[in-house]
Amino acid sequence: MDCYTCQEQAGLRRISPGPTLYEGRYWRIEHAYPCRLAGWLVLVLKRHAEAVHDLTPAECAELGELQGRTARTLAAVLDCEKEYVLGLAEAPHFHHIHVHVVAKPRDLPAQFVGAKIFDLLKTDEAEPISPVAITQLCEELRAAFLP
Repeated sequence: MDCYTCQEQAGLRRISPGPTLYEGRYWRIEHAYPCRLAGWLVLVLKRHAEAVHDLTPAECAELGELQGRTARTLAAVLDCEKEYVLGLAEAPHFHHIHVHVVAKPRDLPAQFVGAKIFDLLKTDEAEPISPVAITQLCEELRAAFLP
């Protein structure tokens, strides 16, 4: 099984050191890891599919609802300027459909604005946020997950 998301779904690995923020019927919400930005959430489809057009109407409906709930929760907890919503699903081992909902901090350096924010998922240049900090944030976000 080359898909890391399917490996996680099977209980063989974890995306994040923190707890799952939300478990829905078709989607689950995790904090991306390793990364250098607090509030980088990933909505992960529970079954393997590689394109948005492969989603069922019910999966699409839940995804739409969760994107809004996730953005509102990030804004409430992190007071972010806005939330980026991105879905590419083409990185090695991550072709499984997933959607990034990323809290854009008010003081985000210009070098990371827009699609350049993905540079904060690269940790070879700097250490990622600690697993302890990610776990604490996940617990706070989970407790505050807004309707």
